[in-house]
Amino acid sequence: MANTGAALMSDFDGGLGRLDNADFERVASFILSATGIKLTPSKKTMVEGRLYRRVRALGLGTISAYIASIFDHGDCDDEVVNLIDALTTNKTDFFREPAHFNFITRTALPEFIEAGHAVKFWSAACSIGAEPYTLAMVLSDFALNRPDLRFSILASDISTEVLATAARAVFPEEMVEPVPVVMRQRYLLRSNNPTNKVVRMAPEIRNLVRFARINLVDDRYPVERDMDVIFCRNLLIYFDRETQEAVVRQLSAHLRPGGYLILGHTDSITGMTVPLDPLGHSIFRRK
Repeated sequence: MANTGAALMSDFDGGLGRLDNADFERVASFILSATGIKLTPSKKTMVEGRLYRRVRALGLGTISAYIASIFDHGDCDDEVVNLIDALTTNKTDFFREPAHFNFITRTALPEFIEAGHAVKFWSAACSIGAEPYTLAMVLSDFALNRPDLRFSILASDISTEVLATAARAVFPEEMVEPVPVVMRQRYLLRSNNPTNKVVRMAPEIRNLVRFARINLVDDRYPVERDMDVIFCRNLLIYFDRETQEAVVRQLSAHLRPGGYLILGHTDSITGMTVPLDPLGHSIFRRK
């Protein structure tokens, strides 16, 4: 792992400057309005380190010049997407919270097949793709014994950078260790070069997932309103309570009656006025 402290000190010595409180507040205010994510003062060092990368990439002299180029001069309008990419945290794992996938195979899929329609899934904060690809493998395995299963998977994120990584579908070997061995053999491709410790999702898995950039704090989502299952796990904690409820209400509106919203173990909708019934394990059913 790189020595982050040394890297940051190198930036200071190189004259890129420090992120002062006023500029931090400008960035934090923008990120809150654009994404709903609240950056507290405790995140200042993290923000500073990530902005240094953009300062170097653009060849600007200082971090204050970078802030001014976006908020004062308006000559970097396209940079706001890169700023959002730099400051949104993307934590993800394959088969994260496995109880959710057990629920899909044991309860939801038999129910949907009985209903006789194609099942629509949406991974609403997909990061670099571990969640939707996990889902694609689980559904593909289920379909080996139930060829009558028809399904589609939409995966979205606010970050264009992580969406590009997700679409490439290349991951370090250690990241896919939670994937069951049988699934690894069926759905993962290894490099011909044994020193290249990466794997790639097989084409039949990659082709099951459609990616799109969607900001969950927008007033409208370009998504069908008859989704059967929406995953939005461990994201709400980054929003204030008002934004949390607005997002959950919007997501619920895109579920067909009887559909499922699956949140993360860190998320809570207690006290929210939303049309959902709790089923346990952070799983909620649309009324």
